[in-house]
Amino acid sequence: MAHVQALSESMEDYLETIFLLIRDKAVARSRDIAERLQVSRPSVTGALQALAERSLVNYEPYGHVTLTPAGEAAAKRVVRRHGVLKDFLVKVLSIGEAEADATACRMEHAVSKTVVDRLVDFAEFIETCPRAGAKWVHGFGYRCPEAAADPEKKQCIRCIEQCLEDVKKSDRKGEVKVVSATLKELKPGERGRIERLAGAGAVKRRLADMGATKGSLVEVVRVAPLGDPIDVKIKGYHLSLRRDEAAGIAVIRLPEA
Repeated sequence: MAHVQALSESMEDYLETIFLLIRDKAVARSRDIAERLQVSRPSVTGALQALAERSLVNYEPYGHVTLTPAGEAAAKRVVRRHGVLKDFLVKVLSIGEAEADATACRMEHAVSKTVVDRLVDFAEFIETCPRAGAKWVHGFGYRCPEAAADPEKKQCIRCIEQCLEDVKKSDRKGEVKVVSATLKELKPGERGRIERLAGAGAVKRRLADMGATKGSLVEVVRVAPLGDPIDVKIKGYHLSLRRDEAAGIAVIRLPEA
């Protein structure tokens, strides 16, 4: 695996682009790679030859480009880093989509798996912990000037007391509802918190390899026209599941952010 660790930023960009083209268009062609990366065709040819020498792509001039198992594994790592970074910038720091995407492109080559995993855990904590949540994240955008000038934090105390009272009122009114479902029932864009895993052991092992356990957040990304397969995102990883596999994953449906 040493050759994967030594990949340059440019090579990682090529692997990521090839992976996304295959995912979105079923095939990756040199001209599509050049267009997406905004580079010349000769530059693409040179990069593909270098990747082929490292056994990361299968490449023949004028043919389709495919990833080898090692190339696909490397591409998935880059795609995951990019997705996690972009989600964190958008959902936690409230950065705009375009700026977050461009920033994630620059950051994805430098962060380690440990940092990415911690960002995922922190984002999930913010979304699921009663002390945080979407309202807490939105509050980051309008930090209170009175609180900054008050060493005794009286304004902060009043804010916390109000939040606690709001939670108590919602609970008394029965506004906090738990909606159970299976992953199969969620629509694209909907999210849930894993409650139970049933079915084949292979799926459980794949989820365990990703670090997904009871309580982990899962989002449905897309559903095939005929309903099978279902593409989901867990811990920053993209996973394709059959409908029967998704039916074996019980979740608590989360409200829209």
